[in-house]
Amino acid sequence: MATAARKRATYQDILDAPANMVAEIVDGVLHTHPRPAVRHSRAASRLGGDLDGPFDRGRGGPGGWIILDEPESHLGEDVVVPDLAGWRRTRMPTLPIDDAAISLAPDWVCEVLSPSTQALDRTEKMDVYAREGVAHLWLVDPKSRTLEVYRLEGKWMRVATHRDDAIVRAEPFDAIELELGALWST
Repeated sequence: MATAARKRATYQDILDAPANMVAEIVDGVLHTHPRPAVRHSRAASRLGGDLDGPFDRGRGGPGGWIILDEPESHLGEDVVVPDLAGWRRTRMPTLPIDDAAISLAPDWVCEVLSPSTQALDRTEKMDVYAREGVAHLWLVDPKSRTLEVYRLEGKWMRVATHRDDAIVRAEPFDAIELELGALWST
């Protein structure tokens, strides 16, 4: 006996998700997970803060980027919420400030890994980002204190892994040094 085809998730499923959950649709499947723990939020906040001045605002760096925390991104039929995302201003000169979501694929995404999201972030979401032509991807793991840097070259190529308290220059933001230890500090 054939099993019934699974109904593809819709945006209404995201709207109907509990308010305390992050909801995404990847490959037609609704994925929900709790809001991140403080360790996760701290790493994302610190990293976003480090990148905002020199890249989004052009203070002490080259500028030329729009950096956002947790933007809802509609990429094809997928709805994803990366922890951080960046668009080169040459591709998105103005921010669609009144829209709830952005349908232009970012040039860079950063996923901060947590136990509830790690498998999805490392598999299906990386596939979505590759399909949409996101050029750079970072995976930050606060528990193992690592930053993995990927570049899209037809497929994801890991170009660097940094750990602990290293001071690094990581593409595409290699114009400045990042102190990884600040991402893990309390």
